[in-house]
Amino acid sequence: MMRSWLVFVLTTGTAFAQDTAEAHRARAKTAAGTDHLGIYHTVCPEPAPPNPTPAPARARAAGPRQDPPREQWYAEPVKVFDNLYFVGTKIHGAWAVTTSQGIIVIDALYGYAAEPEIAEGLRKLQLDPTQIKYVVVSHGHGDHSGGAKYLQDTFKPHLLLSAADWDLLDRGPAAGRPVRDLVVTDGQKLTLGDTTITMYITPGHTLGTISTLIPVKDNGKPHLAMEWGGTAFTAATPLDQLKSYISSAARFQDLAVGAGADVIIANHTVFDGTLEKLAALQERKPGAPNPWVVGKDSVTRYLTVASECAKAAVAARQTAPQ
Repeated sequence: MMRSWLVFVLTTGTAFAQDTAEAHRARAKTAAGTDHLGIYHTVCPEPAPPNPTPAPARARAAGPRQDPPREQWYAEPVKVFDNLYFVGTKIHGAWAVTTSQGIIVIDALYGYAAEPEIAEGLRKLQLDPTQIKYVVVSHGHGDHSGGAKYLQDTFKPHLLLSAADWDLLDRGPAAGRPVRDLVVTDGQKLTLGDTTITMYITPGHTLGTISTLIPVKDNGKPHLAMEWGGTAFTAATPLDQLKSYISSAARFQDLAVGAGADVIIANHTVFDGTLEKLAALQERKPGAPNPWVVGKDSVTRYLTVASECAKAAVAARQTAPQ
């Protein structure tokens, strides 16, 4: 697959040599193939046709945001690798890394989901949530940080965010905000027992998004999982931040592929087809491959989609009428 999409990009006509939104979007679509359409459709949506009559703004309900019904989001926890467990919702990914000296949780979900998915999920998996020693929060948006205070107050783990995203939390509502704890620096390694994960600061989705490399084992065979910590952007994302996103995606691609990453996990289930992979895992026969082991080519293409879609967004803005 890698050779075919590279040849396509390198040998197509002059349109693809141009730095246009259409050219970058086409490169992203080619890189996506059939297995990365989730991330492609998220960050490379087709341009909306102009609407001369904008729809009227919807009135927003007064009062605090209501938690959605459980049946809309609850997912059963699943063992994905010997030492990696899915403890997220139907929409948002959270992961538990087991080690010889405790558990590292990656992302904390919304506040309403942290107890049923992470705490109770671990118990369903015959794991002890009191052994959570660290919680790495990829970025300070509520769908990944909202449950951090519950985890901090209940199990007393260390919380880790980048400095910029601790600041992001501090600018938000005081209610439900965790106490500032450990600050992640670029390339920092976190060792717990027999396991070391590596965290990189990859600004773009937020100013201090953390992307992570996690060693995992499948029936004793080692693999390396990577999580691109922040994926989506919008028309409101500042141009400089989009440019940072492009640089971060290229750099993390080099780091992840160079380290041998052959597994993709995500903090939104739509990005990498988490739910489909969970279903495939349930049907896995002894000796069959793990659906999460996708290979370095797939990792390369996944992050190429992210960077090319961001380049398309930058090109579209730079050519838009002022």
